[in-house]
Amino acid sequence: MPIGMNSPQKPPYGLYTEKLSGTAFTAPRHENQQSWLYRILPAAAHEAWEEIDTSDREPTLPSGAVNLKQIPNQLRWDPFDFNHEVDWVQGLNLVGGAGDPAMKSGLAIFVFAAGKDMGKEAFYSADGDFLIVPQHGVLDVQTELGRLLVRANEICVIPRGIRYVLRY
Repeated sequence: MPIGMNSPQKPPYGLYTEKLSGTAFTAPRHENQQSWLYRILPAAAHEAWEEIDTSDREPTLPSGAVNLKQIPNQLRWDPFDFNHEVDWVQGLNLVGGAGDPAMKSGLAIFVFAAGKDMGKEAFYSADGDFLIVPQHGVLDVQTELGRLLVRANEICVIPRGIRYVLRY
């Protein structure tokens, strides 16, 4: 087999194959560093976590900071409705996020389900870049810099500050 393509389809002894990557997704392929692990159980398989009392160890937060509770348990949600009557802006659904847009750090994750063009409206994000990955269909992304045709499972990155329109 070619180097780097030797992952068995069915590992022996009923083990689970997992790939652990230590490289950013933006790195060139020849710089990727990865390890193949063969586990008895997948890393995601665990019982529900339980909160323990740490009131005697609570750190003091700086003024203005918010103390959020993390939920390390596996969470799932039903698919979002596909509505043919909403456009890109109306079809964005916030899934999660971290950081602070005012500080220009962090991220937000949206899932979109839209069925109509934006018409004569344009979208603009002053907070950050948009990474768009359609699951099916084809997007015609019209930006100030030109047009992009984005097919299912392809990515489109629109930098902060660029106005754009999505057509389906």
